Amino acid sequence: MTKLIAINTNPEFPPKDSLPTPERLISGDPAFRTWAQDESRDGTVLTGVWEATPGETHSIKGTTFEFCHILSGSIEIEETGGHTYRFGAGDSFVMKPGFVGVWRTLETVRKIYVCAQD
Repeated sequence: MTKLIAINTNPEFPPKDSLPTPERLISGDPAFRTWAQDESRDGTVLTGVWEATPGETHSIKGTTFEFCHILSGSIEIEETGGHTYRFGAGDSFVMKPGFVGVWRTLETVRKIYVCAQD
């Protein structure tokens, strides 16, 4: 078993399709696609590619730490009680446990994600 995993940014296997839960949806009609590509043995660390169409949702990390690297598209993230940040292709950021805010997909976005439970 290898200890090195390459993340395929254009996977050929089918994604898991999903929609935001009604309590998370703010506006628009966003749809999500997830290509999970790796998971730690205990399931606490997840890695893959995620895509979202335009729309606005509540982002609540709870106990999850998430690293994101934007491959394409553009988003705005507004932290509750804080600043609004804009990210596009080539940008990376981290949302730490306890983050609460608004995620606005301005242009269909695709990102690499690494999520870990705190």
